[in-house]
Amino acid sequence: MSMQDHGPTALGRGFLWGGIVLGVLFAVGAFTHGFGLLGPASSTDSEAPLLLHQGNKILIPASSPLRQRLSVMPVAAQVVSGKLVLPGIIESDPARTAAVLTPLTGRVRELKVALGDRVVAGQVLAVIDSPDLAQAYDDNDKAADAVALTAKNLERQEGQHKIGAASERDLDQSRSDHAQAAAELTRTRARLQAVGASVDTHERSRSLTLRAPLAGSVTTLGVAPGNMINDPTLVIVTIADLSTVWATALVPEKDIGVVAKGQSTEVTLAAYPDKIFKGTVLFVSDVVEPDSRRNKLRIAFSNPSYALKPNMFATVALLEPAQSRVTLPTSALLMNNDRTTVFVATAPWTFERRSVEPLLEEGPAVAISSGVASGEQVVVKGGILLND
Repeated sequence: MSMQDHGPTALGRGFLWGGIVLGVLFAVGAFTHGFGLLGPASSTDSEAPLLLHQGNKILIPASSPLRQRLSVMPVAAQVVSGKLVLPGIIESDPARTAAVLTPLTGRVRELKVALGDRVVAGQVLAVIDSPDLAQAYDDNDKAADAVALTAKNLERQEGQHKIGAASERDLDQSRSDHAQAAAELTRTRARLQAVGASVDTHERSRSLTLRAPLAGSVTTLGVAPGNMINDPTLVIVTIADLSTVWATALVPEKDIGVVAKGQSTEVTLAAYPDKIFKGTVLFVSDVVEPDSRRNKLRIAFSNPSYALKPNMFATVALLEPAQSRVTLPTSALLMNNDRTTVFVATAPWTFERRSVEPLLEEGPAVAISSGVASGEQVVVKGGILLND
């Protein structure tokens, strides 16, 4: 049997064209929802609006699935104690802090304390070899000698004046010279006393001893043995009495009107999370800080165990008198730009947005000062779905 090419048969061509026609009909039916016979009912659910805006109100239609996702409840007033929470820092009391300077220049020969040491009043801090001290002793000797000399001259002039051998003018000059010499001696002795040196000529020395002016802790140390001190304003040692410290809080301008001296406070520290330090406001500054635009208030705390250390960060809570406030679940609060808002039901499934002023947050609840009245219905869950 010879091999020959065969074309498609009539039956094959029928099957081919039939398949093509069925495929086209299926595609057209899929894109036209059964040639329009099924109608628009299949798209109704997807096109139904979730919510409707009517002015400043939001209406939830009966067919909207949001009705199953929103929780609404009436709010009530409760007796709460307002609390203003502020950032703060522990500081030493300036009235109990002393910066020790040297009254004269010289070289540090001995340093008797180290950073962190606790000292008592009068304890030796440093010994300085000071040529200026030797000069102060020489000035005192010269003044003492001038007093002795002018005293003798005055005595001589008074004797001469009695017998008429000295004029009234010479006597007055002698009196003036003696008075000036006595004044200079008083100055040089006061200078020695001011620098802590002895005015006794038998105990003179070039060594200047610096002593602690008060009891406390050495918080800064500005020199080392061998240093030459040429600047009399250089702080040698800073001593702070930390048995009493301050908690300083920073109050924003908008809250200045609600703080006052004598107000009760609670201070917490990261170092002691389970401990609350209770105190009262000791001082409220009359001046707002120009850089932070905040006002400072201070609370004094006794610190016998030195647990409160300067520069610790603190959280200061100012307590207000107990009063009745509307409270809301924190889940009801929504942020809208720079406002805190809630959705309040004005009719069944009709809501409006209102701004509120949170005052105190305690766990899952927050007290507010305005925006919602007791008994009104508020969206407490799912409000974010309305927050467009």
